[in-house]
Amino acid sequence: MYKSSIVLSSIEAVKKFVTLTNKYNFPINLSTEKYKIDAKSIMGIFSLDLSKPLQIEVDDSDTGGQNPEEFIQQLAQFQRVQVSSKA
Repeated sequence: MYKSSIVLSSIEAVKKFVTLTNKYNFPINLSTEKYKIDAKSIMGIFSLDLSKPLQIEVDDSDTGGQNPEEFIQQLAQFQRVQVSSKA
């Protein structure tokens, strides 16, 4: 099981994310403090509070022959970049 945090800050980001998740057969979920939804559902994603980071869970135990590492690498575009400031 792979877990990480992502940010979907725009409608375009949500569309791009759903298109990506639907290319893979293995289970992918998004969760918040209160809810857990199928990450392949655009309506489910829009029901979440997108102003906060979302937890993504990839079940890599039954990949159906697909490589979850490829998907995980593509998640980098949705992960929050932390910028440190020097005072």
